[in-house]
Amino acid sequence: MAKKVSSKTETPKENPVPEIARQDADIVVEKRLIALYTLQCVDSEIDKIQIIRGELPQAIQDLEDEITGLETRIQNFKNDINETNQRIAAEKNEIAEHNDMIKKYQKQQDNVRNNREYEAIKKEIEYIELQVKLCERHLKEASAHIKEVQQHIEAAELLLSNRNKDLAAKKDELDDIIKETEKDEIRLRNKSHEQEQFIEPRYLTAYKRIRNAARNGLAVVTIDRDACGGCFSKIPPQRQTEIKMHKKVIVCEHCGRILVDDNIAELSRENLKK
Repeated sequence: MAKKVSSKTETPKENPVPEIARQDADIVVEKRLIALYTLQCVDSEIDKIQIIRGELPQAIQDLEDEITGLETRIQNFKNDINETNQRIAAEKNEIAEHNDMIKKYQKQQDNVRNNREYEAIKKEIEYIELQVKLCERHLKEASAHIKEVQQHIEAAELLLSNRNKDLAAKKDELDDIIKETEKDEIRLRNKSHEQEQFIEPRYLTAYKRIRNAARNGLAVVTIDRDACGGCFSKIPPQRQTEIKMHKKVIVCEHCGRILVDDNIAELSRENLKK
């Protein structure tokens, strides 16, 4: 007799993801979160150094801009004086030419043949004399203008001298601060670059984008009293549970900052001590 073939077909069982694979994935995410929070801690320390320096770099830049403006202003004043002196020279030449013309007409008066010629020459002399007076008035105005401009130059040069002293003092102050913090800053910047190597480009790009947009420079924050440590918006309990599981990178729904729990923060602090 032929054997009966069972009509039941066995369905292949789905291969569940091995537990060890899930654990490895969780470890990768946890390391990523630790690297991100460590990077945030390092960058925040660098920010503190920048705060210690205060507004000195900007104040120095403002002083340098003002000094450049004063130097340009002084040069413009000097150019104005040079142009005015050229006009003075031209007016003096014109006066000399007019005086020569007057002498010439005066000689012609001695040889006139009638009163009409005499009156005509006299009018010419009077007109030229008016031209001379006009030139002399221009000379007085030009001289007064030069004196006024020279006063402006003296005031600008005094202000320039004071600004140069202020600039030198602020540069010395900044140099002293830089010397005090230079070693720490170099160490921190090296640490920052070191941490960046452990973060994938897309997460690093997101971190820098969030950090640049945040006023306080915080892109990765912990949960503080059930709220985001950046914008202080409340975080639902379920969301907090997901953050503590370290299975994925979670961001605040309100401000977009990356959220980590206290455990990640503690591991990051230990990482910084290494």
